[in-house]
Amino acid sequence: MLGRIHRVTALAARPWPRIVAALGGCLLLAVANSGRFVGTISPFVTIPVSRSPAPTEQILELLAASLVALCLIRFWPYLIVAGGLFLAPGVAVELGVRISSGPHLYYLYYLQVAVAVPLILVGVLAAAQGLIRGGRTGWGAAVAAGAIGGQLLGMALLGTPWLTGIPPLRNAHVALAAAGIAAALLGVVLLVKGDPTADSGGWGWSRVRLIVAGGVAAAAGFLPGLLTPGRIAELLDVTSYALFRHSYVVPAVIGAGVLVVGALAAALSGTWAAGGALTAAGLQVAIAAPMILAVYALSFNNPLRWSAAVLGALLGAGAAATRWRVPLAAGGAVLSAAALYIAFAATTGTPEKLITQQRNIPGALLLVGLSFTATALIGGVASVLGRRAVLPAAVGPVVATLTLGGTLVIQVTYVGPDGLPESSYLNPVHHITTAATLLLVAAAALVGLHTADSVATRRTERRAAEAIRRQAAAAERERLARPIHDGVLQVLALVERYGPELGDQGARLAELASAQNASLRTLIASEAVDGSGPDPTDLRTHLTGLATAAVHIAVPAEPVVLPAHQARELAAAVAAALDNVHRHAGPSARAWVLLEDERDAVRVSIRDDGPGIAEGRLVEAAAAGRLGVAQSIRGRVNDLGGTVDIASRPGEGTEVEIRIPRPTDG
Repeated sequence: MLGRIHRVTALAARPWPRIVAALGGCLLLAVANSGRFVGTISPFVTIPVSRSPAPTEQILELLAASLVALCLIRFWPYLIVAGGLFLAPGVAVELGVRISSGPHLYYLYYLQVAVAVPLILVGVLAAAQGLIRGGRTGWGAAVAAGAIGGQLLGMALLGTPWLTGIPPLRNAHVALAAAGIAAALLGVVLLVKGDPTADSGGWGWSRVRLIVAGGVAAAAGFLPGLLTPGRIAELLDVTSYALFRHSYVVPAVIGAGVLVVGALAAALSGTWAAGGALTAAGLQVAIAAPMILAVYALSFNNPLRWSAAVLGALLGAGAAATRWRVPLAAGGAVLSAAALYIAFAATTGTPEKLITQQRNIPGALLLVGLSFTATALIGGVASVLGRRAVLPAAVGPVVATLTLGGTLVIQVTYVGPDGLPESSYLNPVHHITTAATLLLVAAAALVGLHTADSVATRRTERRAAEAIRRQAAAAERERLARPIHDGVLQVLALVERYGPELGDQGARLAELASAQNASLRTLIASEAVDGSGPDPTDLRTHLTGLATAAVHIAVPAEPVVLPAHQARELAAAVAAALDNVHRHAGPSARAWVLLEDERDAVRVSIRDDGPGIAEGRLVEAAAAGRLGVAQSIRGRVNDLGGTVDIASRPGEGTEVEIRIPRPTDG
């Protein structure tokens, strides 16, 4: 019995059970997006002319499914199995099980879209996040890419049912659903206690806000019922006839409201999640019209259409699994955009010729390119968001809401010179140049997201390396401090105490011992500073090392942080000023150094009780070639963009005030 438990535990620790279970969820997404109750090309890429509000209970089911899924991402195999079971009634109807028409059929549709899809999608994205956080970034990105690949495959399987009839998908649906549920059950068996790498652990605000963001995004489904045509007419101060004549205004206003809710949800989910969600949503909005063009062009060639979708998704997932996922995805987006521009020009502005003339090769190439771009780009986004444990919420409910709002709003661009849409159901296809531009924007957004991620990662690594260096320096300092404290400091203390009893030489020796005692104690108590790194450092540690029995250093209680080279040069200028005190004011002179941290500058004052500087002495020294003040102090400070003020009167000492501005980046 124990041997069997150990074998199961070992299997669960390997990545392939997670990968197999997640791919099962991708197959179930294909079933959900090609069910006979979908009724159109696919809810994933449909651009509706109008949007009828869904029943309130269905929106509540969507909201509940999204919240449950985001709360249980650790148990993602269970989510995928549950979503597969919600698809079972629809598959049963295809097998011949009779269900009365009317509301029951619509309820099956809502089960697929409002309940099954959120559970499965969040489950697959949680699996991808677990792989990425577990160090399998390539596999995790490929699994996340498979989530959109499965939805695109479902769209291609369904085709255009209203034009060609529902294709014979019964056997395919049974096979895909059975394989998907079986694969997810493997994950349940091997991860019976959940996948701890799939979430960030705990219930702090960083996790709760993702759940809240997902709930806000799902609640956007209530807007179509709230923004009725009558209310929109009042809001815009127009007549109902004007809204009826301009049919795209109502869904566009609804879409604008949905975008506002989606933007709020993205903001709640955090900066990185918002950036990734906007990138993924922009992509999905961009591919809507081109996918209609590609699928319609292959309406009467099911095998070619299915094969092209599968090939593109597999190539995109493979690209996402490599370290070159970002350049490959961006390159795919640029090539797809170029293909759309070429198609528009080659058909003299009427791309539907590819559909009416049934151009299979251009349609297949376009479908492969779009599927590749979509899957590879989502994989690139997932590789960034997965490490930060925000992938399921960001690319799940938040992206879905932003995509819905974007596809509704973009319709206002699908109009002719008279400001009215064309009557053809292929009207979006006429405007594929808009989609091409959005593809280029999505590619640029992906590159920007990864550039920011690279900068943040390098900064984190530098900080970690600096922390390790400081810990090692502190440990070494503590190791050396013990023998110094037990030996050297004790001897110096004895010399300082009994030296004056030995006459003038002994008094001088006691003074030197006191100075060295103070320097050693300051060195032991302060942090090790090398000033060689590029990271900011505390200026106090540089200045306190200059303290002696005759030099008193006063610094603020809080760190005074400057770039390392500035702190090093400023400390050198202060040291040069103290050296001048020792050489010109005599060994008995005392000096006081005051460090002040102003909001936009740092100020250091060095004051002594020496005889002062005669008027014109500094000018004579510079003319004679003695450049201690001119170069060692003024030269250094001028290079830092600062100023030096020297005030002195004979017999009253000298005060040197150095002021350097803070860098603008803080």
